[in-house]
Amino acid sequence: MADRDPEAIKRDIDVARDQLAATVDSLAVRANPRRLADDLKVRVIAFVKKPAVTVSLAGVGVLVVVVVVHRVRNR
Repeated sequence: MADRDPEAIKRDIDVARDQLAATVDSLAVRANPRRLADDLKVRVIAFVKKPAVTVSLAGVGVLVVVVVVHRVRNR
């Protein structure tokens, strides 16, 4: 290892530093709470737009309205 050129060692360190900086930047982007929330929002909207889910949610909504109206009338 003593036969390595100090300039080559410096270049290796600089390359490693740049790679580490790129990795840290990538992790910061991936862990950004706003980006995570936006991704979740997109996935939820895509899921809810499926016909089976839309019909199921509409059915649950109608059931809730019927139960609330029934309870209000029976007071």
